[in-house]
Amino acid sequence: MSATTVVLVRHGETDWNRQSRIQGWAPSRLTDRGREQARRLGRHLADAYDIDRLVASDLQRTRETAALIREAGADADVTFDRVWRERDFGVLQGFTKETIFERFPEYEADSGVIAARERPERGESLLDARERVLDGFEQVTEVDDDTVAVVTHGGPIYFLLGHVRDQDVLTAVTDHSQHNCSINELRISDDIEIRRHNETVGESVPVPAADD
Repeated sequence: MSATTVVLVRHGETDWNRQSRIQGWAPSRLTDRGREQARRLGRHLADAYDIDRLVASDLQRTRETAALIREAGADADVTFDRVWRERDFGVLQGFTKETIFERFPEYEADSGVIAARERPERGESLLDARERVLDGFEQVTEVDDDTVAVVTHGGPIYFLLGHVRDQDVLTAVTDHSQHNCSINELRISDDIEIRRHNETVGESVPVPAADD
């Protein structure tokens, strides 16, 4: 039976992660620790998988992570695609989560379907972002018997894991967490099986999820 393996990984640590600030589409760069996380992840991916394709969000932090993964040994052609970007938080970008919930309570997950549909000024709703990511997932799984590594952000990974588990979008973003350079493995044949979830390589104390 033919099967496709998709290895979803989150980018390395950034300064904004450390400050718990919402990054969205900001051009934030990796910290020294984030670069080391990416190198360690690259070595692990090269040892654990025969990667046919490397796909990445085109934002700065995922571009850096993908380049370091390749340098460390996971040598596959890389394609940058904006469909794998984090949610566009618009005017909310740069705030801490605590500040957002104090100043903009409509974005609290507890406010239900309104929060899922709410679009920040110049931004995307949760539903907008999930639809974009699911379209991207369909594209990368078109080739059978392929192993694809996708370097992305917390939000897209939450959306995909929630989709596989048949969760609504609000449950998906509140039920999951992702550490920097974490690994999630999906095997797609007749159905989709989650084989690895939020696994980190070589860090005794995982980096908190912080922003996305």
